Amino acid sequence: MTHTPQVAVHHDPREMARAAAARLITRIVDTQAARGTASVVLTGGRNGNGLLAALAESAARDAVDWSRLDLWWGDERFLPEGDPDRNVTQATEALLAHVPLAPERVHAMPASDGAYGNDADAAAAAYAEELARAAAPEHHLGVPAFDVLLLGVGPDTHVASLFPEHPGVRETGRTVVGVHGAPKPPPTRVSLTLPAIRAAREVWLLAAGEDKADAVALALSGAGELQAPAAGAYGTARTLWMLDTAAASRLPRDLASPPTA
Repeated sequence: MTHTPQVAVHHDPREMARAAAARLITRIVDTQAARGTASVVLTGGRNGNGLLAALAESAARDAVDWSRLDLWWGDERFLPEGDPDRNVTQATEALLAHVPLAPERVHAMPASDGAYGNDADAAAAAYAEELARAAAPEHHLGVPAFDVLLLGVGPDTHVASLFPEHPGVRETGRTVVGVHGAPKPPPTRVSLTLPAIRAAREVWLLAAGEDKADAVALALSGAGELQAPAAGAYGTARTLWMLDTAAASRLPRDLASPPTA
């Protein structure tokens, strides 16, 4: 890891979601002021969707110029367009339908009834090409240097759709892969790889609940990324773990700090 991750612990999932939303608004506004545009990679799951819902409810959300924000996804359930289990469907309900985004800047991953049919590998290759088109020449990996990349952490330490010991977590060349036989439903998915995740300037990992405590402790204990994919997720400038007290309950006291700006 290029630097030590920061850990911020909040009282409960709702407080964590509000704090994460406030941080994200500030980060987007600051980046847009400096560069004109900003890019964020969204995550699904209860904590990712909780953050988006908190952002939609925030009085500060209008400080963001939504028309100058690029949204990407870290992974997607390979299901038909509009399926309620797709991350983009849930994100639309929580936030995207409520803010004035530019449609061409919303980069959803392909659906299983789209141009690539039920070929998740072809869908992954197409998303990799879309990322490469958005990357600057100096981004040699072929993905943009995302300003913030959000990840939920699973009870098994998976992030995006990269599961422990699964082929996707071993990928070192491709930026997006089709995932087959995932240990949680649906079994077929599309996911960014760890090299693509690590191209982000900031990676924020979200975990709340007692069921995440062992995963958080393992990932922050120096475990390898094959055993604990969350341990291999970090940014070029900052890695931030945002936890509630239950998820942080098995961390050493010196790692579990109060929230910082």
